[in-house]
Amino acid sequence: MRRALLTLVPLIAVLFVSAREPSKSAPATATSPAARDRGVYHLAADAEARWIPFDLTPGNQIRFKMQLDGRDVTAILDTGVSYTLLAKASPAVDVAKLVAGGSAQAIGGSVELAWMPTRTLAIGGLARTGGGVTVTDLPALATGSVSAVDLLVGADLLAGHALDIDYAAHRFRLIRSGRLPFKGATAPLRLSSERSVYESAATLGDRRLAPMIVDTGDGSSITVTKAGWKAAAMGVPSTSAIAFGLAGAAVSGLAIVPDLHVGAMTARSVEVRIEPAGGFSQSIGAAGRIGSGFLQNYRVLLDPGARRMVLDPGPKADRPPLRSTSGLLLGIEKDRLKILHVMRGGPAAAAGWKDGDLICTIDGTPVTSEYASNPIASWSAGTPGRVVSLGLCDGTTRTLTLRRFY
Repeated sequence: MRRALLTLVPLIAVLFVSAREPSKSAPATATSPAARDRGVYHLAADAEARWIPFDLTPGNQIRFKMQLDGRDVTAILDTGVSYTLLAKASPAVDVAKLVAGGSAQAIGGSVELAWMPTRTLAIGGLARTGGGVTVTDLPALATGSVSAVDLLVGADLLAGHALDIDYAAHRFRLIRSGRLPFKGATAPLRLSSERSVYESAATLGDRRLAPMIVDTGDGSSITVTKAGWKAAAMGVPSTSAIAFGLAGAAVSGLAIVPDLHVGAMTARSVEVRIEPAGGFSQSIGAAGRIGSGFLQNYRVLLDPGARRMVLDPGPKADRPPLRSTSGLLLGIEKDRLKILHVMRGGPAAAAGWKDGDLICTIDGTPVTSEYASNPIASWSAGTPGRVVSLGLCDGTTRTLTLRRFY
């Protein structure tokens, strides 16, 4: 139950990187993705026994430890990133080795990349010698956590093998492609030649949506384009939400649909984000994304080599998603909450709350750095009709009556 309370605070992050050729203004030393050393990969004979423990960040992302050039680093498993990405602020960055690496499309806009060769990478039973990583700014907010991570492990490192994610046990492993370690519903999966990320399809209403990027680095559930949502004609109420990617914030619609189909599997009561016209998915030619907020309800096998995704329902499958009844989406700043977005049509919007307002107490209880794991965090999705007293950091107090609005 505690984890469910965190899906609204701090705000879910969504990430995608698709490296492009260096621009004409880039230095002559820049190297395009196609020209880079891919490295040599080796999967250990006992790889199936080498489970990697992880924790889910407040933004529903898979966070774990691995090794880069013999150094322990923190990482997020991100099949929506084309090329493994190292944070510019990480101690693992060797500034002397950096070369310009072009630019990338990311949620919120475009980001500039550098490239750094590496000696070794090790993740569970998989090791790589040679190759390199892209390097750019990776703010903590874009990873759905108070603390930043060093690395986003992308499709370039993962796609040659099958990825078995046991969300219920908080562990994953990389195994040989073609293996089927458990039974479940099957959906198509491929490594996109256009975008170099994992892609599948989904059916919403009577509309098949493809390609859908299968993005373990996206903490939200299902994201679709505005055109796809309109074509599906679901007829359910919606509100607004905000998400943060590498290039900044993006506002989208938000709704809960009665059902959604992925391959042979039917999911019930699914949260869907609706991107505006010209949004990120449309700009890269995708129909949307299937994120970790959805995948975490299953045991998941992602095997693009065998062209399949396998989903086995876990204890959270078909459980109704948490709904905000406050209409506030919040970020944690040590001993306070910052309002990142006031949801359209919610009680907070009606009461005049604004983005940037700061909350220091909830019903008289001070906000602390442990807020996200404290039961008081449930107030923003509390029982309709409850009146919550919110102490602002300027010393004033406001009350907010919770209600269901989408």
